[in-house]
Amino acid sequence: MKTSALPAHKIIPAGHLKNLRYAIRDIEEAADTLAAQGKRIIRLNIGDPLKSDFCTPPHIVDAVVKAMRDGKNGYAPSQGIPQALDAIRHEADRKSIQNVQDTFITEGVSEGIEVSLSALLNPGENILLPRPEYPCYSAVMRKINAQPFLYDLEEDQGWEPNVDQIEKQINSSTRAIVVINPNNPTGSTCSLQTLERIVELARKHGLVLISDEIYDKLSLETEERTLSIASLAPDLPTVTLNGLSKSYLVPGWRLGWVTVSGEKENLKHYTDTMHKLLRTRLSANHAEQYAIPAALNGSQLHLVEMRRKLRSRRDLVLRKLRNVPGLDLKPPRAAFYAFPRIQIAGEDKTFALKLLRDTGVLVVPGSGFGEKEYTNHFRLVYLSDEEQLEEALEKTKKFIEMGYERGDIRVD
Repeated sequence: MKTSALPAHKIIPAGHLKNLRYAIRDIEEAADTLAAQGKRIIRLNIGDPLKSDFCTPPHIVDAVVKAMRDGKNGYAPSQGIPQALDAIRHEADRKSIQNVQDTFITEGVSEGIEVSLSALLNPGENILLPRPEYPCYSAVMRKINAQPFLYDLEEDQGWEPNVDQIEKQINSSTRAIVVINPNNPTGSTCSLQTLERIVELARKHGLVLISDEIYDKLSLETEERTLSIASLAPDLPTVTLNGLSKSYLVPGWRLGWVTVSGEKENLKHYTDTMHKLLRTRLSANHAEQYAIPAALNGSQLHLVEMRRKLRSRRDLVLRKLRNVPGLDLKPPRAAFYAFPRIQIAGEDKTFALKLLRDTGVLVVPGSGFGEKEYTNHFRLVYLSDEEQLEEALEKTKKFIEMGYERGDIRVD
């Protein structure tokens, strides 16, 4: 058979994804190149507790192994298995979330974000996102040709959302307000007063509340979980996102869920559309779903030790970086992230790359999280064991101090 002599043509990718970035992973390319050349890398860029000295609770592993041995290896119902959905509803009760109209299981919170936004937004419509933000939200917005409007988390107020700024940006195309509480990348939490003001804005303008609460059990200031905004607004359409990845130490299992609460008649068409999307991908991981009732209804003792370690490591970060010239760090209150501000002559991406090349310490530049204009930050994950974390912090401290002496870093 004769083949055509015409040359193969180039495939042009979708233009709306041209500027898509994911800084948390993107900077690893430079680290991998250096590691291949023999340089030792201390990775403080990824929020994966299992890369350090945290272990998955055995009873959660046992539940999944049993499910696999029992033959739960085919497709699951698109919404999720009944046992897991029941456990999620009981969890909503414990969080004082009322008027729950729907729950479903997703491939991590990331898929929950994609489903809830894709089912809500038409091209050109917008939602309000916190800045700095978790970049998955903007990535999804680009994919569906919708607009992210950013509201600032005010650093000098402990990263509290600027509610006045939220209200000023609401227009006729606004559909939702996103709250990430506790916050990634800042490690901050929202006050009750701030959450109540956001609720009233959503009520006044007829908006959906979307609350990302994946770190709600990792408060470092109290043994109590972080307050859920849905508990303050049983009448409002609210999407609450959560999962097992962080608190239950199974990020690779990709187990998240969505809880939809509010008045039933206002939500039916929205939840029906979400279910259409769920059916197109068949189901979330089947056997792993049996981890959800085991985790939520089983022993929570591992959380006590996890929070103890995180408090100790958070405090180590504060001690080592507190008096570094040109650096200001608001104490994180939850999760395992610190987001220091740094006065530098240049961009924080350049700072992060130079820190990596000179010291082997890998952090994520703040620009990867859409930080406020004219500011520079970096995100540091303090999950590493204390010996390795102290080494990384000491190297970072000396790197900044040397830069300050050379004039690369300035104090305003």
